[in-house]
Amino acid sequence: MTADATLGGKSTRGPLLGGGRRKARSSYEVASQWRLMWWKFRKHRMAMAALPIICIMYLLTMCCEFFAPTLPLTRFKSHKDCPPTAIHLFREGEFIGPYILRKDSGMDPVTYRRVFVDTDEVVKMGFFVHGEPYKMWNLIPTDIHFFGPVESGGEFFLMGTDSLGRDVFTRALYGGRVSLSFAVVSIFFTFVIGLTLGGLSGYMGGFVDGIVQRAIDVIMSIPGIPLWMALAAALPKDMSSYTRYLFMCVIMSLVGWTGLGRVVRGKILSVREEEFVTAARLSGATHGRVIFKHMIPMFMSYIIVSITGSIPATILGETSLSFLGLGLQAPTISWGTLLQDCQTIEAIAQQPWKMFPALFIVVTVLMFNFAGDGLRDAADPYK
Repeated sequence: MTADATLGGKSTRGPLLGGGRRKARSSYEVASQWRLMWWKFRKHRMAMAALPIICIMYLLTMCCEFFAPTLPLTRFKSHKDCPPTAIHLFREGEFIGPYILRKDSGMDPVTYRRVFVDTDEVVKMGFFVHGEPYKMWNLIPTDIHFFGPVESGGEFFLMGTDSLGRDVFTRALYGGRVSLSFAVVSIFFTFVIGLTLGGLSGYMGGFVDGIVQRAIDVIMSIPGIPLWMALAAALPKDMSSYTRYLFMCVIMSLVGWTGLGRVVRGKILSVREEEFVTAARLSGATHGRVIFKHMIPMFMSYIIVSITGSIPATILGETSLSFLGLGLQAPTISWGTLLQDCQTIEAIAQQPWKMFPALFIVVTVLMFNFAGDGLRDAADPYK
């Protein structure tokens, strides 16, 4: 038995029961909003490609002790400003697995600069090798590294070394832990401030709404980077690294909560007169419960989109301030402090590998932007 079925203005012909197309449409009709968002998000190819890359970036940086071939403060005095080490697979036409050639340093007779030349001594490379001892997350002592020279004493620099002989790749991984966690902590504070003040502004209205909105106008009227610089410059110079880290997160949040606050206020204004909100009030629910239990979950998808979109701006803000010497400072390792070695044309021209931390920044920001575009499209799955 067949019949014509009409759904969303489109006519479909097929069996009433057991049809594949009918079953798919039925599952679409009864699916939850989060499932609809996921189906819509999967259609965005760039966002789907960005998601695993973001996960890999966080995995590499959060477990940087294991993935780094050495420690961030280890200095190789005989390999200062050493270029990246090439990894070879074939030797005289025969495949022998990954290996590197030991480098010998010398002096260029023309420029009087230190140069490094590959010798014929082969150093085998391998996975899960023994190296410098460390404590995983400062808890588990071990000396196993994911990849590195099998023989002790083999110098391996995937992204070269800096002017003090420290491995750039290792320091980039450790710096990523600080920069990426900085974005997460800062966004958490932004989430709390934006939801609280934006929710109160839209729900209470009147005098409270006027005060919050005028504060947002004042903050948004000031250019972001000069405001960050002014607040960061006010921090004491003798402040510890952890305290400065937390204060910088708070500064970023105090500047960046305005967009989220505006979004929350607008959404609450659109739903505060709905029947379920009135019923919650009449049942004796407190203002906080009405806002956070009944109203905010209605537009949580838009909040997630707003937060995801502000993560790249937070990473770039921290990097800019640290690069200028106003944010996180040495000995704290972040992508911004690592780029301080690239402030001169001479460093960029003669040691371009010191710019590798900028590559981590570019890839991370791009991936978050792609994921944010996918979430923006999936925020309203009914369009």
